[in-house]
Amino acid sequence: MEEKNTDKKPVEPRSNKEKEQIINRLKRIEGQVRGIQNMVENDRYCMDILIQLSAIQAAIKKVGYTVMERHTKKCVAHSIKNGDGEGMIEELLEIIKQYSK
Repeated sequence: MEEKNTDKKPVEPRSNKEKEQIINRLKRIEGQVRGIQNMVENDRYCMDILIQLSAIQAAIKKVGYTVMERHTKKCVAHSIKNGDGEGMIEELLEIIKQYSK
């Protein structure tokens, strides 16, 4: 997946609580990934592995939607209020297309 290198920052910095919640979710996902690695190493049943992979995909999507929701409510809303919403809305629609694949 291509990562855009931008220096953009959120209009309003994330609170420590927001950062902590996202980081904790990502750490849980990281633990789930390690668990799947162990399942493969221990030659676990394919369906068990697939179920765990599905759970990780859902968890990652949830983190993404949380970040997207905040972006929409803070950054996109700010741009619209300042009369510069068109470009931000286009950017949001592009990431929604990419994210929903």
